[in-house]
Amino acid sequence: MSEYLMQTYARQPVAFVRGEGAWLYDEHGEKYLDALAGVAVNGLGHAHPRLVRALCEQAGRLIHTSNLYRIPEQERLAQRLCQISGLERAFFCNSGAEANEAAIKIARLHGHNLGIESPAIVVMEQSFHGRTMATLSATGNRKVQAGFEPLVTGFVRVPFGDAEAVEKLAEHHKNIVAVLVEPYQGEGGVNIPERDYLAKLRAICDRNAWLLMLDEVQTGIGRTGKWFAFQHTDILPDVMNLAKGLGSGVPVGCCLARGVAATTFVPGKHGSTFGGGPLACTAALTTLQVMEEDALPAHAETLGAFIRADLAARLEGVSGVQDIRGQGLMIGIELDRPCGELVKQALAEKLLINVTHDSVVRLLPPLVLKREEAALLTEKLAGLIRAFLG
Repeated sequence: MSEYLMQTYARQPVAFVRGEGAWLYDEHGEKYLDALAGVAVNGLGHAHPRLVRALCEQAGRLIHTSNLYRIPEQERLAQRLCQISGLERAFFCNSGAEANEAAIKIARLHGHNLGIESPAIVVMEQSFHGRTMATLSATGNRKVQAGFEPLVTGFVRVPFGDAEAVEKLAEHHKNIVAVLVEPYQGEGGVNIPERDYLAKLRAICDRNAWLLMLDEVQTGIGRTGKWFAFQHTDILPDVMNLAKGLGSGVPVGCCLARGVAATTFVPGKHGSTFGGGPLACTAALTTLQVMEEDALPAHAETLGAFIRADLAARLEGVSGVQDIRGQGLMIGIELDRPCGELVKQALAEKLLINVTHDSVVRLLPPLVLKREEAALLTEKLAGLIRAFLG
């Protein structure tokens, strides 16, 4: 039946029909350890009983009304996200790309409100912000952009992790209004900057009256060991974008803001037909509640440290292993050569992984992963990498 689908994905030759915790089962009953979690989406794993129950109950009450009316679940979710983030207001949409689009529109509208005719946003090399026209233009990856020219203008690009490069822009670009950055780059290769990077960007933005906008689509909702990656520092962003793990598999995105950024949108300037509906917000509220009660962000930090240390021990002295890095359950193993074929080799061993930036094995397991499952993951993956590097 795949001939009826547009060929936008090079799909693996397997179809999953059910899941439980960190495990997925295919059409033939074969069991796979999921170390990808739907690309950082299924933080609660698969078929979490509390999430399933909450969704069934909500679907039986109400699924959609639109944002023409109050949505109590949306209001409660906005309040909770503001409480745990320190930000002030929320706009809900359906994906990370849409959340980033909202942030881009906030920055541009804010710039125009200041009388800046062509407001510009600083973005980073090797970044990934989505596949809509504006977000792929902001993305620092030519493979994503190729063939879709003319791109959206208004972005100024600098190397990721280089705060001095951002500082220098202020001398020559008087139309900059914001900096858009991932705290840790995911698609770009699980790149972790120096610990004071965000603090330096915060100071630069403060000196120049720019908005600091964080794309936490992949890093947010407990993945790095805190609710949000910026909480590993002492800073507070002006805008933060969320999706992926927020709904544990139910599509929901969010653009959070504070200060002037929180009041830039007025009625008629932005919207979403499906954004923030009762079902999606119930999924997100339940996700946050379970994560808090089960201390999953702290668990992610502890288990991620174990996985990195165990992989380092198992791969010690193996030629071709360049680096093992990450934060919480966002982990990258960089090899000295392209390693995309490891995805298929791991699949044959009933292990789900991902390769990004050609040579980085990326692990984004569910936050409910158990210690014994993590040990099985490191054992299998280390053996695969050893055999691959030969």
